[in-house]
Amino acid sequence: MNGSSHADVASDVPGKHAQNIPVDQDYRIGFGDVLRVSVWEEPQLTTSAVVRPDGKISLPLISDVSLAGRSPQEAETFLTTVFTKFLKHPRVSVVVEEIHSRLVYITGEVQHPGGYALIGKMNVLQLIARAGGPTEFAKKKQIYVLQDEHKRKQPVNYQMVLAGKHLEENIELSPGDTVVVP
Repeated sequence: MNGSSHADVASDVPGKHAQNIPVDQDYRIGFGDVLRVSVWEEPQLTTSAVVRPDGKISLPLISDVSLAGRSPQEAETFLTTVFTKFLKHPRVSVVVEEIHSRLVYITGEVQHPGGYALIGKMNVLQLIARAGGPTEFAKKKQIYVLQDEHKRKQPVNYQMVLAGKHLEENIELSPGDTVVVP
């Protein structure tokens, strides 16, 4: 089995994809993610599949299987067990091609607003950098984070954080958070 799963994720420009970026060990497959399932020496069983809202994907030979909530390594082990009913010694790999279940968003006065895959830990400054940085018109003292999980607005004074002050404002982002750069 392939012990290292990878993901294609948004690079600095939305719509573009970077190749072979390892997913965080805590990563769990979620709804909308695109998986590449490969069965060694069985090309007719190798396919890409989108995780549906019910948490399942459809695969040749075994039909619908639930993978949401599992790590890519756990999915490989599970699929190997399922394919064992039909094949001798199947070798299965699961590669995350696209992440759509763990997104953070940035909008307003940045070079490349949009949704970005949250693979591991990311803070406000890292997301702003990933989005190409603030534009010349950005109000850098008035940036804030809308936290989906907590239903609150967290202020971030970008200039102070860059100066090494008020570092507590440079919060770690969670899936669904939106950074607003007015």
